[in-house]
Amino acid sequence: MPAPIFRFAPSPNGFLHLGHAFSALLNFDLARLCRGRFLLRIEDIDPTRCRPEYETAIYEDLAWLGLSWETPVRRQSAHFDRYRAALAWLEAEGLLYPAFESRTELAALAAAQAEDWPRDPDGGPLYPGESSTAAERERRIARGDPFVLRLAMDKAMTLALAAGGPLAFTELGRPEPVTAQPAAWGDVVLARKETPASYHLAVVIDDADQGVTHVVRGLDLAPATDIHRLLQNLFQLPAPSYAHHRLILDESGRKLSKSTRATSLRSLRADGVTPDDVRDMVGVKDAVQIFLQAIR
Repeated sequence: MPAPIFRFAPSPNGFLHLGHAFSALLNFDLARLCRGRFLLRIEDIDPTRCRPEYETAIYEDLAWLGLSWETPVRRQSAHFDRYRAALAWLEAEGLLYPAFESRTELAALAAAQAEDWPRDPDGGPLYPGESSTAAERERRIARGDPFVLRLAMDKAMTLALAAGGPLAFTELGRPEPVTAQPAAWGDVVLARKETPASYHLAVVIDDADQGVTHVVRGLDLAPATDIHRLLQNLFQLPAPSYAHHRLILDESGRKLSKSTRATSLRSLRADGVTPDDVRDMVGVKDAVQIFLQAIR
């Protein structure tokens, strides 16, 4: 059997915190104990938020924790052409269309129309679907109006089921395969003006290109697996096994986040915290044993 491949894929849009440390340590330890490979990937697809100093800090923080990884490190910004090619294929299959409403406009539309406006698994309002004519879309694009590219979910589901059968995936620790329900997300965004691919599209391409066999990530990303499984079927890519670990929470019960300025690993290091202290703080030893049993 080929060696299992695990990965940790942070975005350089802020300093790493304890939640990142937990996920990185968990993947690193699982790779080591399974005699597999551990990859680091830099998800810098959004040039408006990602900064070189944060990428440098990622390498420094992970090295301080005692992690090592294969080189060269894959950086999403070096693979924009790969993502554009995937989008072009979807467009040729009639699965993409431009949508011009901003997040704010969509939220206002949902609030004005009805209290029971359908929501996606993250709680955002579902897009109501393609409504403008082809001629109108061409006029707006020619005029320079900003737009996103959305996946025509109904068409995509039909093609994916015909191409690859049931949208099932393995969730470690569950005895039976899980059937993905991507329709719950509606017509998801796969690209924006400032980014050549959404997280969903890029991560599916990246995992396949790198041969990742086990995706171990936070519980907040579990619903996204449905979209990823759909895209894998459409592109005829292998599906890795998935596992979703608990989140590290702050004192108020919220998950740690860069946007809420969670205490960074750099700050903890400056305060005298050691890598072993970090391991104890996040409880990585027990988590490794739980996931290791599921893998074996």
